[in-house]
Amino acid sequence: QEQLVESGGGLVQPGGSLRLSCVASGFTSDYHVVGWFRQAPGKEREGISNIFISDGSAYYADSVKGRFTISRGSAKNTVYLQMNSLKPEDTAVYYCATGPVLSFRAADFVSWGQGTQVTVSS
Repeated sequence: QEQLVESGGGLVQPGGSLRLSCVASGFTSDYHVVGWFRQAPGKEREGISNIFISDGSAYYADSVKGRFTISRGSAKNTVYLQMNSLKPEDTAVYYCATGPVLSFRAADFVSWGQGTQVTVSS
């Protein structure tokens, strides 16, 4: 019933940009935080950004700070991740998730999307 769907991934050259979308549906209670995570092959899932839904305050991991921007969409249940100046090391499956607290730990989040692949390569 509760569902998160990511979209917008793809293949991009180094230095390029992508905008990922996360759309939530079927939620019957409020959630406070949407987080973006990524996981590269052989690596643990890494929290990269959070947004606090009530006021739109945004938080970033050092690995993406200054390059990525999280924002609320015009639709109530949509969050975006604008990714600029992409690097090969950004290659990963990107996930959005909802949870009760600001956190970069995957275990703190409750509902997850299926992920969207981002590949940065020349």
